[in-house]
Amino acid sequence: MSKRIRLAILCACTLALAACQHGAPRNPMATWVPSDNFDSRRAQVIVLHYTEQDSVQQSLRTLRTRNSGGRVSSHYLVGDDGRIYQLVADDHRAWHAGAGSWGTIHELNSASIGIEIDNDGTEPFSEPQVAALLRLLDDLTTRHRIPKSAVIGHSDLAPGRKIDPGPLFPWKRLFDAGFGIWPDPDAPPPPPGFDPIDALRLIGYSTDRPEATIHAYRMRFRGDNGKQLDEEDLRILHALTWRRSPVSPPAEAAASRQDLEPPRR
Repeated sequence: MSKRIRLAILCACTLALAACQHGAPRNPMATWVPSDNFDSRRAQVIVLHYTEQDSVQQSLRTLRTRNSGGRVSSHYLVGDDGRIYQLVADDHRAWHAGAGSWGTIHELNSASIGIEIDNDGTEPFSEPQVAALLRLLDDLTTRHRIPKSAVIGHSDLAPGRKIDPGPLFPWKRLFDAGFGIWPDPDAPPPPPGFDPIDALRLIGYSTDRPEATIHAYRMRFRGDNGKQLDEEDLRILHALTWRRSPVSPPAEAAASRQDLEPPRR
């Protein structure tokens, strides 16, 4: 066989392999009649985590291999020095959220982009890190048309199971830059009969386990580990919800609830 023929065969095999890797999956039982009326699955929420590990290098290994609980991943990792790493394409499902819900979304991996932040949970988040995170949030919400208010913590979707990004995370700083939610300073006092548990549900929290939900709420909005509500919490919860409508994601996010859950974090 001549060198030219061998080269041609090699090129053909390479092209065939590339087509297998990147072409649209086709069911052999059906006749392929392609339509242009589709788009990629789009994220509706951004979920923030902390790594609870000692270094970016350790977290990169964990997010690319497996840990004691099985395989985990995230779309991005933000280092303490502000460097941003991407591990999974935005339109692919990373295994970062696990079991939980936010509003009517019950399969967060299918409807979210996950961002890990290099922090062990006991130290303040660095200025370069927060600045980089804000740039990343601006990019993601703009490119993917994700509502800027739809930035939540892992603990928000999984009260009692997860505590990251923890009470030290600067949620007010994010809100001042346009991301997430924060109590409205112009809100009137809560009216008689105001129900704080209904308010938590309206924000998006699951209220199946009220004490765990209160803990998640207080980490985010009061920066502590409280598990009971006081008068200040009633004021905050009313200020968070008096102008809000119930959480109701677009149809594609709601449909994702039917997806099977991959290995959970």
